[in-house]
Amino acid sequence: QVQLVESGGGLVQAGGSLRLSCAASGRTFRYYAMGWFRQAPGKEREFVATISWSGGITYYADSVKGRFTISRDNAKNTVDLQINNLKPEDTAVYYCAASPRFRDSTAYEYWGQGTQVTVSS
Repeated sequence: QVQLVESGGGLVQAGGSLRLSCAASGRTFRYYAMGWFRQAPGKEREFVATISWSGGITYYADSVKGRFTISRDNAKNTVDLQINNLKPEDTAVYYCAASPRFRDSTAYEYWGQGTQVTVSS
């Protein structure tokens, strides 16, 4: 089992940057692909980015390409999301999640509690 705890959210002005972090418990972390999702008020949760078990392959939603970077450190059991050039439409609760299958959106088994990102214009 994997437990996930996000941190790093906050209030930031448009154009600013944030680095979200997700700390995972459990020795099996390195066997899971990891993803970041977000949910804005009144909207459905949407995929943001994912990273393979080794960290060698990443994939992003079109809306965040070039601004978001996902990374992981299997020695520290962490997965980070660097967010640059923030826009008001990036305002959402951001969640990390763990999946035994890379790029299978239906396979995420474990979820964190989320961290709020608010971008002011």
